[in-house]
Amino acid sequence: MVELKNDRFLRALLKKPVDTTPVWIMRQAGRYLPEYRATRAKAGSFMDLCKNADLASEVTLQPLERFDLDAAILFSDILTIPDAMGLGLYFAEGEGPRFKKVITNRRDVNAISIPDPEMELGYVMNAVRTIRSDLNGRVPLIGFSGSPWTLATYMVEGGSSKDFGRVKGMMYDDPIAMHLLLEKLAESVTSYLNAQIVAGAQAVMIFDTWGGLLTPKTYKEFSLNYMQRIIDGLQREADGREVPVTLFTKGGGQWLETMAKTGCTALGLDWTINIADAKARVGDQVALQGNMDPCVLYGSADTIRQQVSQIIADFNGNTGHIFNLGHGIHQHINPDNVKVLVDAVHEFGQEN
Repeated sequence: MVELKNDRFLRALLKKPVDTTPVWIMRQAGRYLPEYRATRAKAGSFMDLCKNADLASEVTLQPLERFDLDAAILFSDILTIPDAMGLGLYFAEGEGPRFKKVITNRRDVNAISIPDPEMELGYVMNAVRTIRSDLNGRVPLIGFSGSPWTLATYMVEGGSSKDFGRVKGMMYDDPIAMHLLLEKLAESVTSYLNAQIVAGAQAVMIFDTWGGLLTPKTYKEFSLNYMQRIIDGLQREADGREVPVTLFTKGGGQWLETMAKTGCTALGLDWTINIADAKARVGDQVALQGNMDPCVLYGSADTIRQQVSQIIADFNGNTGHIFNLGHGIHQHINPDNVKVLVDAVHEFGQEN
C-alpha cells in the first residue's frame, strides 16, 4: 500500500486538525482546460474518453499538474448507471446528455436490471484502479455517483429538462412506479460505489443535482430516503482508513439538518447559503464542503481572493471545512483564476 503524501482532504472530512483548509473543485478535470480538450479530441468522444482507463487517468491528473489541489476526483459521468441499464447514453452537440430509451411507465421500470459494477461498469473500475496507481499516493481519490432521484430525472425525461414535468408527473401520477425505479437505482448506486471503494476510491460523493426541485415532503420521500439506503449500505473502511461519504443536494440548504442525520461524513453546500449559518445549524455532526459561487471565477484576482477570504472567515476554523465551489466550474473560466483560488484557500486557510 502506497503511503498517502497529502491526507489534508481526508483529515478535514473527518474533522481532524489540518495545517490549512484543503481544496478541490467540482468538474476540476474538464473543458476549461486546453489540455483536457486535446485529450478528449484524441479519445474521439466523451464516452470513449470515460471508457479508456489511461486517458481517464490522464485527464483526472491534469488539474493536479496545474494547481495545488488536495484531492483528485474520478473522471466519469453520473449517467454511467442508466447507460449500463441499457438506456443508451449519448451526448448531442449543444444539448448535453440524452438517452435513446426513456422510462415512461411501470413496465419500463420492470424491464431494467441492476448492472454488475465489474461487468457492465467494469470500465469505471478500471479507471479507478489506473488513477489510483498513477496518483502514487500524491492526493486521495474521490469516487462518486449521481443520487437515485437525479438519475431518475434523466431516465424519465430522456436528458436534461426545463420543467421536469415528466419525472414529477410520474412521481405524482404513479408513485409506485417511481419508488420501484428509485429502489433499483439505490441498489445499483450502492454496489457501484462499493466497487469503486474496493478498486481504490478513498472517499465517495453522492451528487443529488436535482433534489432541490422537490417539496420538503417529496424530497424526503423520493430523494433523501434513497440516499439514506445507500449510506447505510456503503463500505466505510478500506486500506485501514475510514472512507468518508459526502452528500450534496444542489438547492438543498433548507434540509441540512435532516441530511446531516443520514450518517454521511460531510455535506456539500451550494452558494445560496452562508457557510456560517450552515455550520451553526448542523454543529459538529458533519464536515462542510463549499461553497463559492462558480461565477466568482469570472472576476479579478482581487475579487477571487476577497471571496475566498470571506468564506474561510465565515467558517471560522479549518477543522471540518473542505473548500469548493457551490457547483461545477464553468467551461469558459480562465485557468489562471483557478490558481488564484487554490493558492488563496491555502494562504487564508492557515490563519484559521
